[in-house]
Amino acid sequence: MTPGELESELAAGRLRPAYLLAGPEALLREDGRRAIESAVFGESGRDFDLDVLDGERCSAAALEDALRALPVLAPRRLVVLREPEARRRGEALLERLEALLAGLAEPASAVLLVVAERVDGRARWVRAFGEPAARVDCEPPRNLRDTAAFVRREAARQGVAFAAGAAEALAERVGPQLLLLRQEIAKAALFAGPSRPVTTAHVAETASDAAEEPIWSLTDAIGEGRAADALALLGRMDAAGAPPPAVLGALASHFRKLARLRTGGRVGAPPFALRKLETQAKRYTAARLRACLGALHDADERLKGRGELPAQLALERLVLTLSGEPRAARGPG
Repeated sequence: MTPGELESELAAGRLRPAYLLAGPEALLREDGRRAIESAVFGESGRDFDLDVLDGERCSAAALEDALRALPVLAPRRLVVLREPEARRRGEALLERLEALLAGLAEPASAVLLVVAERVDGRARWVRAFGEPAARVDCEPPRNLRDTAAFVRREAARQGVAFAAGAAEALAERVGPQLLLLRQEIAKAALFAGPSRPVTTAHVAETASDAAEEPIWSLTDAIGEGRAADALALLGRMDAAGAPPPAVLGALASHFRKLARLRTGGRVGAPPFALRKLETQAKRYTAARLRACLGALHDADERLKGRGELPAQLALERLVLTLSGEPRAARGPG
């Protein structure tokens, strides 16, 4: 199921007993979570009927207890389980999850929502998300057509009309950066004026041109260890108004790909881009990449207001950390 199909199904009034939101696009996972939460609770309070469980610490018994508890104020409960494969010895949790899915039925007094950035589609617990449950693939757009389709769906959600060709123009100008696209749609609508469609001319006037100063130039400079170039690119992007969360999201996506390649995994990318990623991945040890992912998480916390650093300074420190010479390149010692 795609995020668009999930949205249509919820709008039609169908609420399944369980969902798996899986994929690397955090914006789509978060949108799906909010849509399901809204469908579960409606106008009801959720303080007593929402459980959020962390796969790193959650036990099989805790998950089962949460699903069996009766709703207090809302018509049903929502149990959110994040990253169930996070535990190194989480087989019991995954086995229990699979068994619980087999016993689900519609309608349910509790809805299970599992959220994961990466899953193994061959795993039995993942394959258990068939009817009446559903798996929602939260993958970023892979080409211009898919990116333009996202622009049109997001514009409709915001109540913004796009003239012919404008969605494609915005998709080409910004690329598959969903958070940035969302912000650029709102900006273009304000520029066009109330009740007026956004045209290609409006897009040319308002949209940050990721093609002229692509964020991929920044990720390449970091991945190749060119710290000075990376800082200069970051400064130009800041001056052009690039939102810090969008920059951080692109950096996180890039380093997740490097980590996946470094550990023998595969990523979807054009041949020329894949060769570049493979070359960059070789510069990093697996331990170094884990540290980079930790630094990205810390920067995300700071951008959400859990630190005293201004957003741009937090990004500058992150860029220096990510592009610093990996230990493997320094030789023994």
